[in-house]
Amino acid sequence: MLGSIVCFFIVMGSSYFYLFPSSETVVVEVNQNRDVNSSNFNDSLSKGCNVFDGKWVFDESYPLYNASQCPFAERGFDCLGNGRRDIGYLKWRWKPKNCEIPRFNARSVLELLRGKRVVFVGDSLSRTQWESMICMLMSGVEDKNSVYEINGNEITKQIRHLGVRFRTFDVTVEFYRSVFLVQPAPVPKHSPKRVKMVLKLDELDDISGEWIDSDILTFNSGHWWTPTKLFELFLLSTGSGLDSLTSQVGCQRINRGWYFQIGGRIKLGMPISNAFKVALATWQSWIENAVNPNRTRVFFRTFESTHWRVTRRPSLGIKGRHRSSISDAIINAVKNVSIPVKLLHVTPMGAFRSDAHVGSWSDNPSVPDCSHWCLPGVPDMWNELLFSFLISNR
Repeated sequence: MLGSIVCFFIVMGSSYFYLFPSSETVVVEVNQNRDVNSSNFNDSLSKGCNVFDGKWVFDESYPLYNASQCPFAERGFDCLGNGRRDIGYLKWRWKPKNCEIPRFNARSVLELLRGKRVVFVGDSLSRTQWESMICMLMSGVEDKNSVYEINGNEITKQIRHLGVRFRTFDVTVEFYRSVFLVQPAPVPKHSPKRVKMVLKLDELDDISGEWIDSDILTFNSGHWWTPTKLFELFLLSTGSGLDSLTSQVGCQRINRGWYFQIGGRIKLGMPISNAFKVALATWQSWIENAVNPNRTRVFFRTFESTHWRVTRRPSLGIKGRHRSSISDAIINAVKNVSIPVKLLHVTPMGAFRSDAHVGSWSDNPSVPDCSHWCLPGVPDMWNELLFSFLISNR
């Protein structure tokens, strides 16, 4: 009798954990029925489907490529190649509540982009999306040697401009490193000693003239608009997989000392949030006056949250990460632009993906990376959404 009672409680306990999984995991929903064309997707958008409101579902057809076989994916983002053993993080796809995103077809997208120039502008998260797009498109190219960096450069963190050409399709996919979007500049004379560099909030980056003649132009910013990145002392290590504005070797403590300047005057007490809004207003003015909306499709991607613990599965406990003051500022700026700009509001999507960050599976595992995403991974979904908007409105 005692043995029977013990067995009964064991069975009941096992049933409980089976029926009521941990709140840190999402319920698996296998959904691979995605034979949806661009017309259906466009109809869904016209009926008010918000593609950024949804959930991650398990899909065995993912990932879309192997980062170790893509020469344009940085080693630091290739988590599987760097020793990660749990592969579940590769199998999740974003599913909007009231519609389906068309299944990615590399060949169809390459034909759509034939003769086009695609440009990404921003920080290392933008560079990750750029690398993701190239790897996704390469899956539709038979002759891999026909895809090359236009200047023969390796993919590194320090180069401000990188461009990969798909010769067969006459497509170029480029990245411009502009972490603030506005113009960095030396310190004006008679400035306080704590000022090491300034950001001219009323002037866009001096390389902005190179972005104009693009067919698809995608921006991101926000990850450098923090006290640590702008003002504070911190340890710089060029091998950490993190962004740096210098190419110094080794580790040292440096004083960033970036302050804001408007109209020739330094604004020492200006809050970062206010400065970011001024920078976005400068970006808005540039978009309205420099970009030809009849040629160039403009996108702006919102902020992605950091998770300080990498899990094995997506989580339900997003703890407010679905919102961000930086994303709110970007949303307001995009709303006020007088020409069409498409918002890629990925902040809620990323809030669930505590499993998809690089963590210790980088090229420098001694420095956990909780900001960047593994490739393949979340940035692929950003590009799937971008391609869907392009196809639906061509």
